[in-house]
Amino acid sequence: MKIVGLTGGIGSGKTTVAKMFASHKNIAIYIADVEAKKLMNSSKKIKDKLIANFGEEAYVNNTLNRPFIADIVFKNKEKLTLLNSIVHPEVRMHFQNFIKINDKKKYILYENAILFESNSYLLCDIIITVIANLNTRINRVISRDKTTKKEVLDRMKNQWHDHKKMLQSNYVIVNENLDETQFQVQRIHNILTVNS
Repeated sequence: MKIVGLTGGIGSGKTTVAKMFASHKNIAIYIADVEAKKLMNSSKKIKDKLIANFGEEAYVNNTLNRPFIADIVFKNKEKLTLLNSIVHPEVRMHFQNFIKINDKKKYILYENAILFESNSYLLCDIIITVIANLNTRINRVISRDKTTKKEVLDRMKNQWHDHKKMLQSNYVIVNENLDETQFQVQRIHNILTVNS
């Protein structure tokens, strides 16, 4: 059973690529960001630590106050590191359980925006990095998150540069044209399942 890490900078289109992989029913997909958001709302351990470190405002009506937390962590690297140190160990345990449940699949696709930054790449047998032109990425995030160019660039500063990720990846998907992206996804899936 292979663990295939899928990563890429903000706006590269990881989610789009993950959805393309999802068309194959013989694999399981774990989206770390989605599961982290769920755990931040359901795990008492995470809640208690976030309130202790970020204050009562971290939660509103028992739900994570995302804008409040984002405003703090994307402007302060130490606070982002602190947030990750609280959330990632819980996500990692959750993922280990997911692996056990899906051990009959051809492979598990583990989508994580900060695969390298959080050392989660150590869990992976194969790594795929999704890249796109910087302006494409900025425009995607602005239209998706209704945010500003400055805010997007601030978030990018907290992620590794593409070339650094690419050097440590087995495959790179260039996500500019959806048909070409689909072709690349299919080719990689075929390679990953040919001998398993």
